[in-house]
Amino acid sequence: MADLQAKDEQLERELAELRAEHDKLRDEKVRTEQNLENVRRQIAELEQQAEREYGVSDLDRLQEMLDDRRAENEKLVADYREHVRTIREELERIERGLEEPGR
Repeated sequence: MADLQAKDEQLERELAELRAEHDKLRDEKVRTEQNLENVRRQIAELEQQAEREYGVSDLDRLQEMLDDRRAENEKLVADYREHVRTIREELERIERGLEEPGR
């Protein structure tokens, strides 16, 4: 009889632990579903923003556009660098001419 009572008590403890774990898992599921919904809403908002600002929301196309703009910026900087170098060289040539006697 004592063995059956001990077994029943063990089963009741295990059942209580399982219920607590089930409640915890249910709460985690609810939080995860809420997080998932928030992420989906954020993605939709970002896609709309990308459409408004860039006319496209496809990630591959956006990456292509970014790569193109970076390449364009690199060319613009290189062109400007060359322009500044040309001005510097011209100024140096003028300064040398001013320093040389008889000119």
